[in-house]
Amino acid sequence: MDVAGKVAVVTGGGGGIGGALAHALVEAGAKVVVTDLDAASANGVADALGESAVALAGDASSDDHIDAAVRLAESTFGPVDMYFANAGIGRGGGLDTDEAMWDLALDVNLRSHIRAARRLVPEWIERGSGYFVSTASAAGLLTQIGNAPYSVTKHAAVGFSEWLNITHGDDGVRVSCLCPMGVDTKLLRPEDDSATTDQKLMQKAVETAGEVLTPGAVAAIVLEAVADERFLILPHAEVLDMYRQKGADYDRWLRGMRRYQRSLRG
Repeated sequence: MDVAGKVAVVTGGGGGIGGALAHALVEAGAKVVVTDLDAASANGVADALGESAVALAGDASSDDHIDAAVRLAESTFGPVDMYFANAGIGRGGGLDTDEAMWDLALDVNLRSHIRAARRLVPEWIERGSGYFVSTASAAGLLTQIGNAPYSVTKHAAVGFSEWLNITHGDDGVRVSCLCPMGVDTKLLRPEDDSATTDQKLMQKAVETAGEVLTPGAVAAIVLEAVADERFLILPHAEVLDMYRQKGADYDRWLRGMRRYQRSLRG
């Protein structure tokens, strides 16, 4: 797909990967609705992009917000061609994670994708074209030491993207799934010092597993993959080797991950 002239919605667009995607899309000739829970962040990104972008604050997992974003895109630029389900949270820990946090992780990291697809895919099928890009994580192919909700919901996000691709790929609906390891964002490196022991373990695991990329580098890779209509987007090439090792000998991979976890804990 050539993104020039296309209309896109980017959730979690107030910074990080989402903000970088918004910039990359506009630079490539697209029009963008930037959504984020933080109104100031969303407005800041949209303002920097000029007439090619507008902002909308709200919860990416809310049906009402998704509908409002689509209607804003339609009234400002035209029908939505692309939806980047990028908003995500990394909070949580182990078995002590409470039900409210599990529900939040499921809503933001998974159900927001399902609800957006439910809103847009029927229209795309009628038009014969549309593109859904899910931001999951390498944790969705491998796992995430230190964070059960993140690992589980990112696995689910990958699973939903696969299902969507298989079910509607012949209807003109294109689907890609972004699965990076470390990216220099607030999700990986919070600005405050309130990180729990599990969160610090998660950060250490990610930072020692491979290079931490800039959001801009990831956004460029995403647009290249979209141009090729490639399903699995791996900014860290080594993730594919890890994924193959996991599939080739699951028990050996699990033993290796336990050793790695022990080394991180010291």
